[in-house]
Amino acid sequence: MSILPKFSFKDQAFKLRESAILDATTSVLGTKGYDLMTMDDVAGAVGISKPSLYKHFKSKEELVGEALIRLLDGAIEQMAAMDAALTPVQKLSALLAWALRVRLGGGLPFLPSTSPHVRDMLMRNVKYMLRLVKLNRQLEALVKQAQKDGDLNAALPSDVILFSYYARTCDPAVEFLSKFSKMSDDAIVQHMLTVAFKGI
Repeated sequence: MSILPKFSFKDQAFKLRESAILDATTSVLGTKGYDLMTMDDVAGAVGISKPSLYKHFKSKEELVGEALIRLLDGAIEQMAAMDAALTPVQKLSALLAWALRVRLGGGLPFLPSTSPHVRDMLMRNVKYMLRLVKLNRQLEALVKQAQKDGDLNAALPSDVILFSYYARTCDPAVEFLSKFSKMSDDAIVQHMLTVAFKGI
């Protein structure tokens, strides 16, 4: 019989606050971007002092890295929970649907920024890179199998399909449709999947 570790109320409160900080970081990043975001912005959004924020995260780089690691963890968990009976293209579609719903809920895309500074910062983040490599390998295997199955264009290099797939998670059409169309989030996701896998 295993004994689960006991967490004190203080530990639980610390973890809850950390989660709230990452939620706020995601929100501020989505509206201001990395370069304009400050630690003051995040502390204000959570309702804590900046010294309290620094008890959790030592720098803006560490904070943003953890927010993006949480996104990748969510994607990896989604992949692990998928029905094994789904075809590769169905799995790719299901993960893209999840990613688009994250975006519509105020979350971040898989590709966080075209900023060289952010890209370099993430390349130095070992925890982030390990997760990114893991997810990339899983998705690359699905793309190659879907090409073999005839469900994706076998004449295209798999990298072209894979990076086009990642780009769909950043497509600004999602924000435009959410803001200016009268469609529900479910309808937006469904139409974006059609565009991604069947074209226009």
